[in-house]
Amino acid sequence: MTRVPAIFLPVLLAAIFPFMVFAQNQPVTEEFGGLNQILPGAPSGSIEMQGDLVIATNGFYVKYGDTLLMADSGTYDRKNGETTADGHVRIESGGMTWAGEHIRYNFLTRQMRSEEFRTGRPPVFAAGRELSGDISNQTYNARHVYVTTDDVSDPAIRIRASRIKIVPGRYVEMWNAVLFMDGVPTFYFPFYRRTLGERVNNFNFMPGYRSAYGPYVLGTYTWFLGEAVDGRLHLDYREKRGVGSGPELNLHLDRWGEAAFKYYYVHDQDPDQSTNNLPLFGNIPENRQWFYSIYQATPFTNLNVKALVNYQSDPLVLHDFAQGAYTGNPQPNTFVEVDKYWDNWDLDAETTPRINTFFDQVERLPDVKLTGFRQQIWDTPVYYESEGSAGYYRQMFADTNNPAIPDYAAARADTYHQLLLPWTFFDWLNVTPHVGGRFTYYSEETGPGGTNEETYRKVLDTGAEVSFKASRLWAGATNSILDIDGLRHVIVPSVNYVFVPRPSTPPSQLPQFDSELPSLLLLPIQFPDYNDIDSIDSENVIRFGLRNTLQTKRAGQLDTLLDWNVLLDWRLRPKAGQSTFNDFYSDLSFRPRSWITLESQLRYDLNAGELNMMFHQLTFTPNNRWSWGIGHWYLRNGFLDTGANFITSTLFYRLNDNWGLRAEHDFDAQSGRLAGQFYSVYRDFRSWTGALTFRAQDNGVGPTDYTVAFSFSLKASPHYRVGDDTVDPNHLVGE
Repeated sequence: MTRVPAIFLPVLLAAIFPFMVFAQNQPVTEEFGGLNQILPGAPSGSIEMQGDLVIATNGFYVKYGDTLLMADSGTYDRKNGETTADGHVRIESGGMTWAGEHIRYNFLTRQMRSEEFRTGRPPVFAAGRELSGDISNQTYNARHVYVTTDDVSDPAIRIRASRIKIVPGRYVEMWNAVLFMDGVPTFYFPFYRRTLGERVNNFNFMPGYRSAYGPYVLGTYTWFLGEAVDGRLHLDYREKRGVGSGPELNLHLDRWGEAAFKYYYVHDQDPDQSTNNLPLFGNIPENRQWFYSIYQATPFTNLNVKALVNYQSDPLVLHDFAQGAYTGNPQPNTFVEVDKYWDNWDLDAETTPRINTFFDQVERLPDVKLTGFRQQIWDTPVYYESEGSAGYYRQMFADTNNPAIPDYAAARADTYHQLLLPWTFFDWLNVTPHVGGRFTYYSEETGPGGTNEETYRKVLDTGAEVSFKASRLWAGATNSILDIDGLRHVIVPSVNYVFVPRPSTPPSQLPQFDSELPSLLLLPIQFPDYNDIDSIDSENVIRFGLRNTLQTKRAGQLDTLLDWNVLLDWRLRPKAGQSTFNDFYSDLSFRPRSWITLESQLRYDLNAGELNMMFHQLTFTPNNRWSWGIGHWYLRNGFLDTGANFITSTLFYRLNDNWGLRAEHDFDAQSGRLAGQFYSVYRDFRSWTGALTFRAQDNGVGPTDYTVAFSFSLKASPHYRVGDDTVDPNHLVGE
C-alpha cells in the first residue's frame, strides 16, 4: 500500500500528464448532466468510440461536474453513465478521494462499487473491501475495513472492523471493531462511532514531577456537543498538594458571540509552599479556587459586547497552579463593556467591579464615554473632535496592605472639545494648529480616605503640529548581503507643540482615579490622546519626531528593510521634579535578510547621561529546521522602582521528521543567576506527538523549583494549537 498522501494529488497528476491530440480521439463531451470531457491522460493514452461505448487505454481521466475520475484504462457508457475503471483508479468528489485497482462508478446515479479501496480526508483514513457508496447522499458502506489516523502505508494504530459506514466530514460507524497497536490487538468494541474532524471527544493525560508538587498527573477529557457547545473536564493529582478538578464550557452562539467558563478547585495540602514565608501575601487558604468567564459578541451591526469575570481565592492561586495565565496577567480585572459606534461617534459603557480584595483597583460603577472622531465641520476647513465621560468611581486598595490604605470614592463628569485647522503649504508641508477646552466636575469624596470637597476644573490647551514626508527611489540599487533589489527611503520629520496653562484646580486637590502611572513608553502630550484625566497639569512642551523607513523588493514583494522612529520632548517650562528634556526614545526594526529581524527600543536620559530602558531582540529563522531568538531586557534601578537586567534565548531545532528540540534560558545579569531553564525533546509517533520537558526556576528566594513532564497529543485531536509552545511554553508542563 502506498503512502496515503498520494491519494490526494489527482488534480496535480492530471495537470502533469500531457494531452495527446489524436485525429480520431478528440475530447468526448456530452450534452447531458454536466459531463465536461473525457481526455487521454498519459503520453500513449488513447480514446476510441464503439457506438455509445467509450474505450480508454494507457491512461485517461473523466471530469463530470465536481467529480474527477482517473485510471489506467476503462470504459464509459454514454447512454447510462456507467464507468468501469481499472489500474490506479482515483475518484475525487465532495472533498473525499477514493483509490483502488478496480472501481465501478455511475456518473448519473453517483453510485460506486469497488472490490478493494483506500480513502481518506485528514485526519482520518480508511481501507477495505466490498465498497458500495452513494456520492450524492454522502453515505458509504464496506466490509473488512480498517480506520486509522496514521498518514502512512503501514499504520501503527488502527481499528479493524467487519463492517463500516462512512458519512464523510461527519462520522464513522463500525461493527465488531478491534483496536490494534503496533499489530497487537488491545481492545474490542462491539460497536464504535467516531466523529470526523477536529471536534472529537478525547482524553489527555500529562504525568510529571515538580519540586512544589511532587509526582503529579494532569487529566483532561475534552468533549463536543455538536458545533455549538464543547468543553473540558479536569481531574489532577499532585502528591504534595492534593487533588484538583474543575470544568470548562465553551459556547459558540453565532451572532450572539462566544462564551467561555472555567472553574478549578484544589484542596491544597501545602498552601504556603510558594510564598516562601513572605508576609506580603498573608495567609493562603487550603481551599483554593478560581473562576474565569469571558463573553464577546457583535449581535448587531456596530455593537460590541464584552464581559470578563476573574475570581481568585488568593493572590497566588494562578501562580501555583496556572503559571501561564499568571505570567500573562498576574492581576486580572473583572469588567462588562458595551460599545456602539457610528461613522463619527462612539458610545462606550463600562463597569469594573472589584471581586478580588487583595488587588488594588479602581471601580467604575459605571463609566460612560462618548467619543467624537475627528470630522469636518460642514464645508469649512475646520475639523472637530471631542470626548466626554461620566461615572461613579471608587479607588479600592488591597486589604493585604499593612498599614491599611483607606479607600475613597467620588462621581466625575468630564467633557473635552477640540478644533483643528489642517493646512498644507507648498504641496508638502503639513501644519495643523489646534485649540481645545476641558471641563471636569467632581463630587465630594466619600469613604475613609476622602479628603476633597466638591469641585470642578477648567483646562485650556492649544498648540500646533508640523510635519512633512519626503522620499527617494534608487531602482537600480542592489546588494546581495542585505538582499536588496531596489531601495526607497521615506523620511517623516515632525514637530508637535502643546501649551496647557495652569488648570483652575491642581491635581493635588482632585481624587486620582485616572492618574499618570510610570510607563516604559513616552506618554502622549496632546489631548485627547493623553487620557490621564485626573493628572492633567500645566504643560509647555515641544515633541520632536523623526521616522526613517527603508523599503526594498524581496521575492517580488515590497518588504521593509528598516523602520526607525525617534522622539524627544523639550520642556520649555519644566514642572517641579522635571528636567528640561525628557528621555530620548528610539524604536527600531531592522531586517537585513528576510529571515533575520532585529528589534530595539531604548530610553536615554539626556540630562543625567543614563540609560533608563533598553530592549533588544534578534531573531533568526533561516529555514524550517531551526530558529533562534536572543534578547536583552534592561531597566535602570530607580527608573521604575526595581531595576532589571535579563538576557533570554530561545532555540528550536528539528533533527529530522520525527525528532525536535527546544531550549530556553533566562539569565538574570543583575544577580548573576540563571533564573529559568526550559528544555523539551519532541517526538513524532506518527498518529500522535509527544514532548519530554525539563524546567528549572530560580526565583532568588527559596530553593530552585524543578519540573519534569511528559505531554502527548493525538494528531487527529490536538490538545494545543500549533505554535503554542513558542508564545507560552508552560503548557508543556501542564500550566
